[in-house]
Amino acid sequence: MQRYILKNKNLITLISGVLIATAFINLWTVGNMDIFVWSLVIASILGAAPIAIQAYQALRVKVVSIDVLVTIAVIGALLIQSYEESAIVTFLFLFGAFLEQRTLNKTRSAIKELTEMAPESALKQMENGEFVEVEVDDVDEGDVLLVKTGAKVPVDGTVLTGEGSINEASITGESLPVGKEKGSNVFAGTILDNGTIQIVADRVGEDTTFGKIIELVEEAQDSKSEAERFIDRFAKYYTPAVLVLAFIVWLFSRDIELAITILVLGCPGALVIGVPVSNVAGIGNGARHGILLKGSEVISDFSRLDTMIFDKTGTLTVGNPSVAEKEYYGDNIDEALGYLASVERESDHPLAKAVLEEIGATTFSPVENTEVVKGGGIVASVNGHKVAVGNLALMEREDIEINEKTRSDVERFEKNGNSLVLTAIDGELKVLMGVRDRIRPGVKEDLQKLKKLGVKNLVMLSGDNQGTVDVVSRELGLTEAHGNMLPEDKAAYVRKLIEEKGQKVAFIGDGVNDSPSLALANIGIAMGSGTDVAIETSDVVLMNSDFSRLPHALGLTKATARNMKQNIFIAVGVVLVLLASLLFSEWMNMSIGMLVHEGSILAVILNGMRLLRYKLR
Repeated sequence: MQRYILKNKNLITLISGVLIATAFINLWTVGNMDIFVWSLVIASILGAAPIAIQAYQALRVKVVSIDVLVTIAVIGALLIQSYEESAIVTFLFLFGAFLEQRTLNKTRSAIKELTEMAPESALKQMENGEFVEVEVDDVDEGDVLLVKTGAKVPVDGTVLTGEGSINEASITGESLPVGKEKGSNVFAGTILDNGTIQIVADRVGEDTTFGKIIELVEEAQDSKSEAERFIDRFAKYYTPAVLVLAFIVWLFSRDIELAITILVLGCPGALVIGVPVSNVAGIGNGARHGILLKGSEVISDFSRLDTMIFDKTGTLTVGNPSVAEKEYYGDNIDEALGYLASVERESDHPLAKAVLEEIGATTFSPVENTEVVKGGGIVASVNGHKVAVGNLALMEREDIEINEKTRSDVERFEKNGNSLVLTAIDGELKVLMGVRDRIRPGVKEDLQKLKKLGVKNLVMLSGDNQGTVDVVSRELGLTEAHGNMLPEDKAAYVRKLIEEKGQKVAFIGDGVNDSPSLALANIGIAMGSGTDVAIETSDVVLMNSDFSRLPHALGLTKATARNMKQNIFIAVGVVLVLLASLLFSEWMNMSIGMLVHEGSILAVILNGMRLLRYKLR
């Protein structure tokens, strides 16, 4: 019976409203008091039923909820034969709950849209070579799938054959199509705008990037910030306090109508719902713009930042460096370049790729006894020769002689903003290359926006030499810039700012090499491109590695924090005004109190919903 009543709560609200309307129309026309009274009594009992059931369920788990206050108030009104107020209060309470649910559903529209984007079927290649439509749950890793124009990519995979353009807005928030060809990575939930491709499934189901995004946004929307947890604790004690206050008022005044009016006016509905609706709307806006905010606590910390620390390569710069300057020393340079290319081919570092592109076609030799020197480079044996490739610190470690000419070249390269790649063979320096990365387009303007949003310190930490770091820092107008830093040095610097200087710090990196710093910072922000490590190690993920999303993310969290405070002010202000009106005016009663109470709940929800349309000015 309880389940049936709660399931038909909206229908009960409608019937209750019709009965109340019938009562008053009859009063103003026919004037039959029996119809008037019985219509209101039936409306009161009908309306009170779902409220009383919810109150009973709350009391069973030892919680004095708003439903308990309203149920007691309605019973009291019926006992003193105040049928108009009992009927109107129950109707307004139920109708308010209906409107709340409707508007709250809109604030969760972002996650709903994401869920609807999830692919449901796939064209899977069977053993006979034909492609058959199957449910996406029936796709396993390694299966070959066909994706046609206009279809959703069903899984994360790699293109085997074909070409096309894919809209990756569901992953990155960027609607411009991205060209795909053989070897390109594709993500589940994205849409093939044109072309036809065959892909091999790399990750399926919940393991896909899209699946993880949905999971993260759902977790974030369900998580609670410190403010929300405080309000929950406050409501836990506040609601019984209102009940006690009403009893004390009745005890001293013997005015039961005044006591039950206090029960209605003191309901903390807007206060309980105001903070969560702001956080949910803020997280939803972020999801639409390719920004994953992992929970309400992240929003709170992010909005109070005063320091942002950036990795250089791939964050402030494009991450696709090329050789800008080079110097050769001694004889047999072609042989030295071949050995250098052989060693660099073993590495996937951006500098290694730049060196290989510069050398081009050459003769590769087998590489043995490879030793990776952390923060220095690589030492290995190539054709019986000891080859050291890395920075100046590695050369000093290997006791490579650096003459005056070489030191002059090194200083010049560093002054021009180059990262150095030195190569020594059998203890003799042979090659010096200067590799430069391009600064991301628009980064300087974005950093200025961050300053306007209240970030006082913009700091760059990099493993590159200080000369390179200084050049980038001057061009971008950073507060501080430190070079020659290993991952542990960066982590120590972050810890120092937080523990010794008490600063609120965000670290922005690629989510792989910088994972210690990302974990230590108050807010870790990964330039993600949807990678697993980026999603798992950071608090905020910019899904398409678009630096310009960072000011939007910071502005959004500040707007969400402001919105949260506005909702708390509205909720507390309305309760104080209602109680003051009860004490110092003649016009306040239960019905008006409930109307204003429900209006305040709608006000905080609608105020929170404004965040869904937030854009950085």
